[in-house]
Amino acid sequence: MARMHIGILTGGGDCPGLNAVIRAATLALLDAGVRVSGIERGFMGLMRGRMRPLTAPDVVDILDQGGTILGTHNKADPFHDVGHGGADVSQRVLAFAREKALDAVVVIGGDGTMTIAHRLHQMGLPMLGVPKTIDNDLALTERTFGFDSAVAVVAEAIGRLRTTARAHGRVMIVETMGRYAGWIALEGGLAGGADAILIPEIGFDPQAVIARCQQRERGDDDDSPSARFADGSTVICVAEGAAPIGGSMTVAQRLDDSPDPIRLGGVGEHLRAMLEPHLRSEVRTTLLGHVQRGGHPTPFDRVLATRFGHAAAQMALRGQFGQMVALQADACVAVPLESVAGRTRCVPLDHPLVGAARSLGVCLGEP
Repeated sequence: MARMHIGILTGGGDCPGLNAVIRAATLALLDAGVRVSGIERGFMGLMRGRMRPLTAPDVVDILDQGGTILGTHNKADPFHDVGHGGADVSQRVLAFAREKALDAVVVIGGDGTMTIAHRLHQMGLPMLGVPKTIDNDLALTERTFGFDSAVAVVAEAIGRLRTTARAHGRVMIVETMGRYAGWIALEGGLAGGADAILIPEIGFDPQAVIARCQQRERGDDDDSPSARFADGSTVICVAEGAAPIGGSMTVAQRLDDSPDPIRLGGVGEHLRAMLEPHLRSEVRTTLLGHVQRGGHPTPFDRVLATRFGHAAAQMALRGQFGQMVALQADACVAVPLESVAGRTRCVPLDHPLVGAARSLGVCLGEP
């Protein structure tokens, strides 16, 4: 009987921890006698027939490496191939899978990747998902690998910017990624000690943010608890999807050849323009951008990615396809791809971290 053959691909944006998943899944599958192949550049590899064998020497030393040894692609969509006039090439993907005797594909990615995987699974190519995104916004999983690494970058950046803010009595705005969810800004802002945190889930009142900055400018002249230790500076952590009450998110550009055409960005500069006329302090904006995606994964993400990769291998051996690995109550469980595809997990307004921020005197932009 032919050996089981499993493909692995990484789709969407890059993310710290991808290589740790590839390593864990590959080693666990090889140990069970399974043939493993790496599909290059995400779904583009299936569309263009780019695949190579994965062996233990290929993956054993990649645990702490950033990026992905397989490459990725955030515009590759078998149902809309921009390289061929937007044609549906999904049947070509299925034919390639049959030609290479692929029994299933482990897809590592975010909601866009899971949406494509679900459609291919429905067409007859068994799929198994692993949740990856720095945004931590996938449905039905409490954590995605890459998120902790991004939060660490944000927290360090805020710490560095705070020293400059204090030295000059400035307002420093730090804009984070996160798309339509505020997880990175919320956790990164709390970890870095931001004075204000603005997230998409809570529309902000510019006057409330102005008032907090003015309060901190007054410093010793103000006896309120939040200003008691003010040094004249304010650090604001704002998610790229944050918007003022009644306003809309700031769109940097549209990429019509992408499955997710909207690219958010620039809210930090808009906020600066709102604040500066009302403050004595100089206001500066720092856009962290792709710095949040790069570099080595944190130890937490290496462990989480390893757990996910191992769990995906065990699910594949059991023939448990059409599912995604998820973290629930600190256990790896299987959830249906159809329940994840196209959904966004936002910060609940009653989340304990939101309550903690309020009780610590952090301004959330609320009136």
